Parts: sequence; structure tokens; C-alpha cells
Amino acid sequence: MTDLTGAVWRKSTRSGDNGGDCVEVAMNLSGVVGVRDSKDSSGPLLTFTAQSWTDFISAARREGRVS
Repeated sequence: MTDLTGAVWRKSTRSGDNGGDCVEVAMNLSGVVGVRDSKDSSGPLLTFTAQSWTDFISAARREGRVS
């Protein structure tokens, strides 16, 4: 399991007043990006390599899914 001690979690600035249906991302760790449900901060989480996360965000931007 990846150690996420020291992770600084942030929620998208685009997450509005939608009842908390958002994800939080921690990008301050060396070589790994953490993703979790903002409603369940102690629940399960996903980890990605930094390159995999960059590839995912790039693809989402090309599809118009994120800005």
C-alpha cells in the first residue's frame, strides 16, 4: 500500500454546492497522485503514478470533460 502520510488534499474549484459529490486529489507526494471521495475522507482511495494522472487529465481535457 502506498504511504499517503503528508498528503495535501484539494477539491476542484469547480465543485459547487452539489451536496459534496466530488473527488479530492493529493498531488504533493513524490511520484504518486492520490484520489478519494470528498464525502468519505477516511474511506478507500485510488493512487496513480504521476504520469498516469497526467495522461488521464490530458485525455479528459481533449474530450472537454475538464478545463
